[in-house]
This record gives sequence, structure tokens and C-alpha cells, in this order.
Amino acid sequence: MNRIDRLAAILIQLQSKKVVKAQMIADRFEISLRTVYRDIRALEEAGVPIGAEAGVGYFLMEGYNLPPVSFTKEEAGAILIASKLAERHADSSIQEHFENALFKIKAVLKVQEKEYLDSLEKNIQVLTPPNAPAKSNMFPDHFLSDIQMALAQNKIISFEYFSTYSQDYTRRDVEPVNLCFYSNHWHLIGYCRMRNDMRDFRTDRITKLQVKEEEYLPRESSSYQDYVNSLILGSDLKKVIVRTSKRTAALLGEQKYFLGYIEENECDNGETEITFMTSHLDYFCRWLLSFGTMVLDIKPQEVKDHLGKIAREVFEHYNS
Repeated sequence: MNRIDRLAAILIQLQSKKVVKAQMIADRFEISLRTVYRDIRALEEAGVPIGAEAGVGYFLMEGYNLPPVSFTKEEAGAILIASKLAERHADSSIQEHFENALFKIKAVLKVQEKEYLDSLEKNIQVLTPPNAPAKSNMFPDHFLSDIQMALAQNKIISFEYFSTYSQDYTRRDVEPVNLCFYSNHWHLIGYCRMRNDMRDFRTDRITKLQVKEEEYLPRESSSYQDYVNSLILGSDLKKVIVRTSKRTAALLGEQKYFLGYIEENECDNGETEITFMTSHLDYFCRWLLSFGTMVLDIKPQEVKDHLGKIAREVFEHYNS
């Protein structure tokens, strides 16, 4: 990127946030802090009113506005991809807001970019399995927008939550801490006042949600990050080392990342050692068993023993 384009991009970045740190600009454009300071000085000399607060960052002075931004064809295509993903992986409230935003974006595109989007739109799809279950009328799944607002404003949210374990609803008052997407669902991580602890709520099991006027003090980010890690990785982790050929290591595919994958190293003999940390040993062993004799060795012995036990049970079941 040449300097003129970078200066324009920095100006847009300054308008995108209340305060922008110099390090954020340096990281985005992969430049040194000294170059950031020179670029900011150049913008100031060009008449852009930029304020600065030591130790905080840069900001545009109140009342200064940039002319409407324009989009390249590539940027318009990226927005189209995002809209397709939003159709499948966001709830109805987000889909509605994104659709409205997309109309506004398309309105400022040049004719050439509009034609480019029209030609792409009919040929891009995000597919779901044909037997995927339909959404239940009991769970409208349209609260992501409200949860976002509560997160941004530190507001308590109250809702009824359906537990698959008890097959019943409970009323919860929750301090929302984080929204995350895993296992193909959006999850609200929050401090539940009924349980007096962090809890994970699937947003498509929430109904009758209200954002209260009551505010709360945000909790330390480390507490919810540790909780999220425990959800994904589990607790009582066990280290497992699997040795395979390079070809078999490639066949493990992306599923290994959902089973506690840590790292893999090439051995001197050309084989590959893959390290996992798992808290679901039985599930891990049943997955590993699907690769049969392609797995050359496993540590520790406890995992081998469990694999043997499962294999014997399968043999006896189908040989009886």
C-alpha cells in the first residue's frame, strides 16, 4: 500500500472509533510506531483536526466528518460474503439489521460495483445439511441484538431458559459477559444470579427476554475466558500423544481441533507425533479407533488399554 492510500485508510480508521491507539494503527498496516507518528503529523499538516491524549490514543475533533466512503469491488464482494454468512449463522434480529445495512451500502456503490455484486450474489451460497432440524416456534431465536445492547451498556438481562436436562424453564437474571459462537450455535456467557456463578446459555433456548434498566460492574475478562476455555477443552485434562505417518496425520482433518489438538512434530524417521489434551477420553478413543491400524502408537498406556476395551466390546457385539 502506498503512503497516500495508507493516510486515507488511517483517516477512516480514526473515524471508526472514539479513540484509536497508535499501536492499533501500526499493527493494522504493519508499520513502526515512528511511521505512525509521521503519518499522523502529515494528516495534521493537511488540515485534519486530530486530537491526542498521552497513553490513550488519537481521535478526530468533534464536528469533523469525512465525505461518504466508497467501496472497491473486492470490498463489496467481502460484504456480500458476510451477508451470506449472516443469513445462516445469525438470528432473525441480526439478519434484519444486516439486511438494512446492506441496502445502505449498496446505495452508495457505483454502477460497476452494483453489477459486480448482482453477478456474484446468485452464485454464492452457504449450505446447511438437508436434514437439519427446523427452528422451533417455542424459541424465536431473535435476541442477539438485545443481548448485544445489554453487553455494550452493562445492563442486566432477564429471560426464561429451557434446560434439556430437566426439560423445564427457569427464570434467570444474568450479567452478560460474552457472546461466542461454537458447536454451530451462539452462546451467551454470563454471571447467573440464580446460580451465583458463570453459566453458558445457548441463545436458541432463550425466550421472553427483557433488558433491565439495572446496570452492573463488568467482571474481569480473565474469569469468563477461563470459563470459555473450560467449556471447549473441559476440565481434568489428560495428555495423549499419537504417532502416525505423515499421510495419516493429514487425514485427521479439522476434527482434531475439536478434540484437544495442541501441536504436531515431525520425527527423525519421517513419522508425525501429535499431542492432544482431552477431558473426554472415551469419546477421543472412539474417534481415534475409526483410523484403525493407521495409528502407529499411542501414549500413555491407559489410552491403549481403553482403546483395546472398546475394540473388544465392538468385536464381541458383532460376533455374538
